[in-house]
Formats: sequence, structure tokens, C-alpha cells
Amino acid sequence: MYDTILIPTDGSDEARKAAQHGIELAATLGTTVHTLYVMDLPGVPRALSIRDDEEQVRREYREYGERVTEEVDEMASDAGVECVTAIKSGTIHEEIVKYADDEGVDAIVMGTGYQGRFGALLGTIAEKVVRLSTVPVISTKLSESEARSRFADS
Repeated sequence: MYDTILIPTDGSDEARKAAQHGIELAATLGTTVHTLYVMDLPGVPRALSIRDDEEQVRREYREYGERVTEEVDEMASDAGVECVTAIKSGTIHEEIVKYADDEGVDAIVMGTGYQGRFGALLGTIAEKVVRLSTVPVISTKLSESEARSRFADS
């Protein structure tokens, strides 16, 4: 059914919940997971005085991406699931769908943000991935109580 599952991550609580679900699914099916972080860097040309720090910004994005994909990789390892990590740069939803197509992924498991009791069903990125993807997209969402406790801890 699913030989490869893609778990996009941004390091958020929503992404961690999706990673846990995707890894549990992969462990049950005996499949491999891929975890992907997309660096969504500003594309608008900036003033010369600001551009000097562009390499530093790219480096910080990459380091953060390495940390959050490593976190998913460790979760997968703890569950006995093989994990491939990747970092891409571009528009987040487009890169997720492109990666899934390029790697022959069978399903995408991703989190959506809690948007209140009467909020949208899916977050903006997840909704765009659902609309563009040719493979099934499984979304997880923080419950109201999980979201509340997260904000209480802040």
C-alpha cells in the first residue's frame, strides 16, 4: 500500500504530532519515511546593505532545517523505521509536492495548525498540498486542549 511516506516538518508541535503519526504508520506497514524541511527564503531583491546578511540567513535556515529533520530522524530510529532527511529551498507547498513526485512517495503525512473552534479545517500549506498532490495526504491537527496547553506553557 505505502512503501514510502513523506513527513514534511517545520519543527512545530503540529509537525511533531504528524511525525509521530507518520512514523507509527510506517512502523506498522514496515515502510520508509522521508522527512523534508523547506526553506522559504524571501525572494524579493533587497537593498545592498541588507543583502550582506543573506548568507547568514541561509545558513541559519539550513541549521534549523537540519535540527528539525534530525528530530524526526531520531523519532523514526527509536521506532525502528528507516528515515531519509532532506532540505529544499522554495515555496513550501510546491516543494513538498515536487519532492513527493520526484521520490515516488506513496503518501504525505503533515500537521495542520489549530485555528480555533470555528477555524478552517486545514492550514494554508496543508490545504495547498492537498489540492496539488497526486498522492494521499493524511493530516493531523492539535486538539483544542493540546493547543490551549501549548499556549499556556508559553
